[in-house]
Amino acid sequence: MADMSASASLAMTHLVPLAKEFDEDKVTPGVLGFIVFAVMALAVWGLMKSMNRHMGRVNFAEPDDKAADAAAPDAGKSTA
Repeated sequence: MADMSASASLAMTHLVPLAKEFDEDKVTPGVLGFIVFAVMALAVWGLMKSMNRHMGRVNFAEPDDKAADAAAPDAGKSTA
């Protein structure tokens, strides 16, 4: 186990200087990134709510073939 912590600390000592080379203002999204993400999340939530409402109004029951035939008995016949 001592070997594992030694290799982990060795890796951290090599990675920490690499992390210091990055400018923190360029790496983090900041307040603007949060605002854009929040607006997109609210838009998706609104679209999902609207979709659920519209899907609730859809009638998935198919009409009977007999009822459709009885409603239009002369649909295919010509009088000429």
